[in-house]
Amino acid sequence: MNTSARPATSLLWGLYEHVAMVVGLASLAVVCLSWTPLALLLYPVLPHRFGRWLGRQAIMRGFRLYVGILRTLCACRFDLSALDALRDQGPMVIAANHPSLLDAVLITSRLPDAVCVMKAELMDNPLFGAGARLARYVRNDNLLGAVLRCRAELRQGAQVVIFPEGTRTRNYPANPLNPLLRSTALIATRARVPVQTLIVEFSSPYLGKGWPLWRRPQLPLTCTIRLGHRFEAPRNARDFTAELEAYFRRELGPDHPPATARAAA
Repeated sequence: MNTSARPATSLLWGLYEHVAMVVGLASLAVVCLSWTPLALLLYPVLPHRFGRWLGRQAIMRGFRLYVGILRTLCACRFDLSALDALRDQGPMVIAANHPSLLDAVLITSRLPDAVCVMKAELMDNPLFGAGARLARYVRNDNLLGAVLRCRAELRQGAQVVIFPEGTRTRNYPANPLNPLLRSTALIATRARVPVQTLIVEFSSPYLGKGWPLWRRPQLPLTCTIRLGHRFEAPRNARDFTAELEAYFRRELGPDHPPATARAAA
């Protein structure tokens, strides 16, 4: 056996991981910035309904293109097929755990009428803000305002995508979940719609909380998003938040290893 080839192979793979990181991040920037000037121009002039539809279509198709680039050039493997079942199932709150910055990209790449609840700093970000505003995404800096905006969008048939943790999971995968905020329950309670859970599982904590953008990924990067339990419209926000957190902890705990580990077993 030629053991001298191992360091060279490892070095080449490490170099590829660095290149893939640059290609992946640059591609996201190009996709977003290509749409930003048009979104800025169209937002004040298009009718609300058409602008909303166009904005969401552009985000879905742009992110689907980006996911294709990651699959083709960056050794990423995504199983997102379960999301397709939600496309025509009407208004609901879609609640997912949040291990990576890629979560929202992957989810919205498959849902044509998704409305994301976003941090205010992302809505003001030049990379994402113009497209998000055209799509009528919802800022989270005012809880009551966000709940009312989400209720209005749900009544018009949209699907609200929210991460109940409020931020990316700290120390994923050792810690599978942060404590949940009540915003998910408040939106579903006010709008009287069901809550569909999504279980997001990554093979590594790439772009998770505390992962610097310049740190190379561990490739191949695998992500599976599976449908979890669908809860009926809650009646009590506090009780439902506790129930939702307990459910996510069961699904993400040691008794339910990530899909990648189950496939390898």
